[in-house]
Amino acid sequence: MTDLDGPGTPRAKGPGEGPEAVAAQIADAVESLAELWSIAAQEASLRLSPHQLRALRTVQATPGLNLTALADGLDIGLPTASRLCDRLAAAGLLERTQHPGTRREVQLWLTSHGQHVLCDVADRRAQALATALAAMEPAERSALSRGLRGFSAARDTVVPGVDGTE
Repeated sequence: MTDLDGPGTPRAKGPGEGPEAVAAQIADAVESLAELWSIAAQEASLRLSPHQLRALRTVQATPGLNLTALADGLDIGLPTASRLCDRLAAAGLLERTQHPGTRREVQLWLTSHGQHVLCDVADRRAQALATALAAMEPAERSALSRGLRGFSAARDTVVPGVDGTE
């Protein structure tokens, strides 16, 4: 295959070197990682859906946020977020408290049990990933690490707002 995108760029590329081919490889790897992530999470002390885990991680990242902010962050409706929080509170993972300044507003907090469950999931995911990485050759791990750093740097320059800024 030859890349003829513009003047000065006609160079031969191997079949797996072009951006589209690498994008397909990355998509496959992301699917494998998502499966590994899901399996590791399901082996945790308490089985939670990806939606429930995401809600807990959102509350962990922003302790005391309100239900509306959680719904917005998860891109779900307010009634759905309320039912989700009801289930998490019933499981002892989340606590709802009245906002000290506004009686109508409810704040969301992780319980110590919720923190423990998230740590358990994170530990299991890290171990599963470390096991997969250990099966790679050291040179492959090094190349992967360099590639991920390069990808992150390129993404930050190409996609505005990825790092949280506009």
